[in-house]
Amino acid sequence: MEIVTRPHVENFIDWCRTRPEVLALSADLTNSCELGKWRDTYPDRFITAGMAEQNMLGVAGGLAREGFVPFIHTFAVFIYRRAYDQLAMSVAYPNLKVRLLGFLPGIVTPGGVTHQAIEDIAIMRATPNMTVVETGDATEVESVLDATEHIDGPVYIRILRGEVPRLFPQDSPMVVGESRTLSLGDDLTVLTAGIATEEALRACQALERAGVGVTHIHVSTHKPFGDAAIEAALAGAKHGVITLENHTIIGGLGSAVAELMAEKGIGSGLTRLGLRDTYAHGAAQAHLMREYGLDAQALIEAAEHRLGESTGVSVDDLSHARVAAIHSDAKAEAL
Repeated sequence: MEIVTRPHVENFIDWCRTRPEVLALSADLTNSCELGKWRDTYPDRFITAGMAEQNMLGVAGGLAREGFVPFIHTFAVFIYRRAYDQLAMSVAYPNLKVRLLGFLPGIVTPGGVTHQAIEDIAIMRATPNMTVVETGDATEVESVLDATEHIDGPVYIRILRGEVPRLFPQDSPMVVGESRTLSLGDDLTVLTAGIATEEALRACQALERAGVGVTHIHVSTHKPFGDAAIEAALAGAKHGVITLENHTIIGGLGSAVAELMAEKGIGSGLTRLGLRDTYAHGAAQAHLMREYGLDAQALIEAAEHRLGESTGVSVDDLSHARVAAIHSDAKAEAL
């Protein structure tokens, strides 16, 4: 597996060369959100709001009204928890073209509850006019700017930083509203998003070696949700559907799937894997995924529950898990 170091940095610089209307806003987390080199490249297009996210959202709305395209860079929790009123009234309500790049989604950070965005998809899905996307690998980080450029309204982007795996070919960019089918099978349908896809690949490969047919779909667009491939996969799952997400199971991918199944009259059983009405604590990503049931082994156990029998797959049958270092040259800080 190729590991790409800080895929957003050079890509954002290159993308902005022919787009003078693009401005970047930071809330005292410039290097932590991989924006330092961009600031040095385009100093007259960089705005630092300090530790005042509410004001930053208001400024972004004002800039968008004047024809600029503001790109907010900060940790995801500070976009929707700290500044939601300004986000709703200054950006979403007037349907302005503002890009909200939320770093540290879910439990990718050991920073604990103050830094872990675990309910952001639920809140952003419930916000009118908001498009919600999530990057799952380096290819999607590199292509999300193009993928969302045509949207004439606010977009919330769950974005990865640091050392990011390349799961999808470089010539297969993200397309808003389209999922990725990673495998096909009749027994189970598995839908994953973000970092959960990398982990689910380990489980799905082991299940297929054990003779279990799995349709595995990677979701990058949370809102608007649902395409023809997703609907067909949900309807064709003989033993049901499993969702796995780096988010609370309330309001995120699992909820979106449940809503679609109910609306389309799809009667398959559904198992939702994610944080179960709880906050996480500070620890390494691999430890948290294991503790809260977001890893490959949890997916194997959910599959066996849906199948009603053991698959014979053990931890030893799973491919080696990639463990990202908490401290790394690819990240400005461990948070």
